[in-house]
Formats: sequence, structure tokens, C-alpha cells
Amino acid sequence: MERLQVLICAGTGCTSSNSADIAASLEEALQRHGLSEEVKIIKTGCFGLCQKGPIMAVYPEKVFYCHVKPQDAEEIVTEHFLKGRPVQRLELTDIDEVTQEKIFDMSQIRFYAKQKRIALHNCGVINPEEISEYIARDGYQALGKALTEMTPQQVIDQIKASGLRGRGGGGFPTGVKWQFAADQPPGDKYVICNADEGDPGAFMDRSILEGDPHSVLEAMAIAGYAIGANTGYIYIRAEYPIAVQRLEIAIDQARQLGLLGENILGSGFSFHVELRLGAGAFVCGEETALIQSIEGKRGMPVPKPPFPAVSGVWGRPTIINNVETFANVAQIILRGADWFSAIGTPKSKGTKVFALGGKITNTGLVEIPMGTTLREVIYEIGGGCPNNKNFKAVQTGGPSGGCLTVEHLDTPIDFDNLVALGSMMGSGGMIVLDEDSCMVDVARFYMEFIVDESCGKCTPCRVGTKRMLELLTDICEGRGTLETLDELEALGQKIKDTALCGLGQTAANPVLSTMRLFRDEYLAHVKEKRCPAGVCKKLLHYSIDPDKCRKCSLCARNCPAEAISGVPGQKPYVIDPEKCIKCGACMETCRFGAVLRR
Repeated sequence: MERLQVLICAGTGCTSSNSADIAASLEEALQRHGLSEEVKIIKTGCFGLCQKGPIMAVYPEKVFYCHVKPQDAEEIVTEHFLKGRPVQRLELTDIDEVTQEKIFDMSQIRFYAKQKRIALHNCGVINPEEISEYIARDGYQALGKALTEMTPQQVIDQIKASGLRGRGGGGFPTGVKWQFAADQPPGDKYVICNADEGDPGAFMDRSILEGDPHSVLEAMAIAGYAIGANTGYIYIRAEYPIAVQRLEIAIDQARQLGLLGENILGSGFSFHVELRLGAGAFVCGEETALIQSIEGKRGMPVPKPPFPAVSGVWGRPTIINNVETFANVAQIILRGADWFSAIGTPKSKGTKVFALGGKITNTGLVEIPMGTTLREVIYEIGGGCPNNKNFKAVQTGGPSGGCLTVEHLDTPIDFDNLVALGSMMGSGGMIVLDEDSCMVDVARFYMEFIVDESCGKCTPCRVGTKRMLELLTDICEGRGTLETLDELEALGQKIKDTALCGLGQTAANPVLSTMRLFRDEYLAHVKEKRCPAGVCKKLLHYSIDPDKCRKCSLCARNCPAEAISGVPGQKPYVIDPEKCIKCGACMETCRFGAVLRR
């Protein structure tokens, strides 16, 4: 039995930062020092704290290393594994607010202490390519319980009683959806896992599939048993190669052990899972477009009703849940509906996984009980905005969501509260914006994404969003007027009321919410032709304060457009506005604060 286990993140983020090379360097160092039998290297899924990657944890000591490089392997092995002295310069630490002493135990660090992991409970803990490790943590026990101790209706009743709502955006009650499908006449039925995660900045589902693929497979089999389906599809975008590879491995391993396929656990119930790779179309996150894509057609939404639970893939009853929703199912069956429903708020039970990004100190995945406030997530878990910048807003729900401001920081996070404030939970993207963010530019960014991803089937989305983008561009480039704002607002409302699918109907949300909450910024752009945050280049003007200029020529030497002139040591430098490309290099270079931007 090994003395230590070293868990190294092998998720997409850390893999791109050479975590595989770190593992190889550690293996070599362990072999050189004769420790290969005492220390075991395990590649896991995402730990969540992506900002600190590549990261690794040493158990049972709970030592957590961050920003590790392959060249650190020798020091870690000789100092820590041989001499028992953790390498403190690489350790993740926190400060005790009372004693002001450093905290090294990862379970007490605020980023993790504030979280409650259900969907992510195996991520960063097990090797996702070894089914034995999943089974060792009660894996497939829920499936066994469902098949041997529960009727299909009892399974559905348990999911209903838990209060689990879909984590893909709409928040529809999962048990109710399953009941609709179960109530349809016997025949072919299907279970679909929606892993087409396309929101900018979202990586919740990808991380679950990379770190704990069996939790989704087990849940899909349970869902199949509950509604009478024998086939499941996982619709996953091809841009997730690590997740796809681990799903393929997991499916093969589960089949070999008789946990998928024919006559599972001798119960008479059979369930098969197949992968379907998407081409990365954002609209295929909408369930009817996803179904069209699975059937080999162009991924475009179709009107509802009928809903997929009545007529889905191949015209048969189909339930569609996203990855995070499925990741909760086995835990609910094992621990009971009362356990799950005791977490969260009266109308939003359980936890929610968020991809925390943007202008935030601790970028990464967080899983929190419903009802946790935005302030707790942004300041206590996320560590606030870096460089002592002021928090300005947070965008939740991606292109379908909206912005929340400082006055909303104490809002408990749940489905209904966010909708009431003009935003939504969506799949779980949470992008933090600081004082240097231009809200008009943020709205334009999301509208560019929507225009690029619109399937083009309905006119409001195909033409309307393109016109909204043109109006936003006019505002950002100084051509906007008060009439532009009126047209933008009216058009956004029209698209919201008339677009075919849910994605089109919510496409204007980022624009409408920023216009409502940050109207002063829009007015500054159109009335004063000024970007208060200094982001919109066409509205910027650079100049040099002659009283502060030291005549050092540093700004001129670093100007790529040769727009700055002066005589070193004699005359203050000046910027030619006709030549200036507004790159900001002069401001970054000047050490005396002489360059002004307005």
C-alpha cells in the first residue's frame, strides 16, 4: 500500500498548462529516489481552482500545490516526499481572519470551505479513466438500488420529491419531465444527455464529464429504467476531445462489467449509450435543435408543442437533461429525496455549479448551495476583483442572461430571484466585470456571439439581432444618437416577444439589462461621445500633460504608429490625433502619469 497519493489535475485547463509533463517529471523523480512503490501518481479531473493551475493535491496530508511546473518535481520529491517538508512556496494558502495566520489545509481554505459538492463530488478525487475508483466511492450503487429495490414510478417519485430542477437553464422540474415521458404508451423511448455547452466562459458540463463520466452514465441508465427507455444518447460538442475520450473509455468499462448493455445486473433491464458529436453550434443547446442534429438534420429549432417528452428523437418520447442535472441523480437515489431537498431554498433545491470567470481573483468551478448570495460567491469564494479594482457587475446566464450590480450582491442565488432581477441562472456561467469594463461593449460582445450563432430560421433572430449589433456598433463608435437607444430598446423587446425558440427569445437580454442598469453609460456614449470606462477605441482621445511630461521620449520610442513627437530633454511631447491608433502603449510606458486618456 502506497504511503502518499498525489492527485494531479488532468482536466482541459491544467492539461493545456502541461500537467501531463508534471506527472511524467514526478514519476521520473520518484524512480530516481526509489519511491515509486510508496507514492502513487493519480490523474484526476478538475479541482475547480483553475486560476492556480496546474494544481495537485497530496493525500492524506491535504497539501495543495498550485502553479506547479515540471522543474518543481525534483524539489517536491526530495523535500516533501523524502524529508516530510512541504514546499511552502508552491502551497495554496489562505489567511485566518481572526488569527491572521496562514492556513495550509485545503479543506479550510475559503474557496473550498464555502462550497458543497454534489455534482462535483468526484471531480479532482478519482481517476476518471478507472471505473474501479468510481465504484469505490459508491458508484453504480444507485443504479443497483433502483433496479432491485424500486419500481420505475418510485424512482420518478423520488426525483420529484427531491425538488431537482434542470440545471441547463430553464429550471424545469426534472421529475415532472420524466413523468411526462413515462406516461406515454409503451414503445421505443429515449434518454438524451445535453452536453452541448456553448455559453462563452462556461465549462461546468465539460469538467464533470472529464472528471466523473460514470456519474452521468449511471444517471442516464436510472432515467431509462424510470421512463421505459433502452437507449441513451450523449450529445457532446466535438471541441471537447478529453471529455469525449473519457466518455468512450467509461462506456466500454461499464459494458465490460455489465453495468451498461443487456440485462444489467441480471434485472432484465437493458440500456445502451451512444455518443453523438456536435459541430459546435450554440443553437443545438436548444432541445429541439439538438434532436434535429441527432437525427442527421441541420440543427434548427422546431415549434413546441409537441414537447420532446411526447414526441422527441425519431418521433418517440424523449427526455433531455444536461450533464449537471444527471450528475445529481445517483446521489439523490442513494441518499434520498429528503437529504437533497434539505439543501437550498424552498423553490430551488440542492446546489448549483458555476463557472466563475472574468475580472475575478479565483477563476474556476464552484458548487454552492442554492440561496448562497452573490457577495459570498464573488468576494469570499472568488476573492473579489484583482488589483483592488471595484466590482461593477456580474453577467449570469451567458448570452441569454443579464447583468446584476452592486445593489444585487446580497441577493440569494436561485432560479426565481435571478429571473425577477432581469437575469437568469442559465447553465451556470458567471462573468465578473470591474470598473474598467464598458457595459455597452459587453452588450456588443454578447450580441456578436448571438449573430454568429443564430441558426437563421426565424426572421426576428436572423435579422433583428444583426440590426441590434449594428446599432450597438454605432453607439460604440460614436455614431449613436438618442433615437438609436430608442430603436435598440424597441427592437430588443420585439425579438423577445416574437423569436421562435428560447435562445432567440432571450437574445436581447444582455442588451436590455445593461440599458436598464447602466443607462448613464449609454447616454455618455451617444450624448458626450465618451466611453467612461475607456474601452471603446473610437471614442478615446490620448494627450500628454506638458506639466507632467519629463521629456524622456519613452512614449515616442514605444509608439507603434509614430504618432508622438518632441525633442528629448527640451520640448514636451505631443500626440498627433490623426496618427494615433489608440492602442494605449504610451500610457502603459509612461512612468510619470503624463499621458491622459478621455
